[in-house]
Amino acid sequence: MSKILAVDPGSKNLGIALSDPSGTIANPLKVLKHVSKSANAAAVLALAEEHCVNLIVIGQSLDQDGQPTFEGRRAARLAAEIGSLTDLEILLWDESHSTAAAREAQIAMGTPRSKRQGHLDELAATVILQSYLDIQEKSS
Repeated sequence: MSKILAVDPGSKNLGIALSDPSGTIANPLKVLKHVSKSANAAAVLALAEEHCVNLIVIGQSLDQDGQPTFEGRRAARLAAEIGSLTDLEILLWDESHSTAAAREAQIAMGTPRSKRQGHLDELAATVILQSYLDIQEKSS
């Protein structure tokens, strides 16, 4: 198995996470500033190539009926843009509650309240990727 890159696409930032080579552990990688759909797609693809990944997982928020929300449709457009630039597999993954889970993880790790301010984008991307990896491990 090779590495997997995950993206938590937000309106201001894109959180990026990367799996280990065995595809079992997700780690935060970085935060990219939102520029435009095409610039974001090129930046994500550059990271994918730099880290030799074979799959890009993009978080997509869904409503209670399983339909993409406004943000989820934006994620689908980013996925399509990246897909138009590469032959890498692009997968949309339900990212519901990933930011809340990232915040809970910070609390569980004992991060002081003063240090919990700001963006959780790369942690949210890590939560998205870890949920994907856990499902893959259970199904294999």
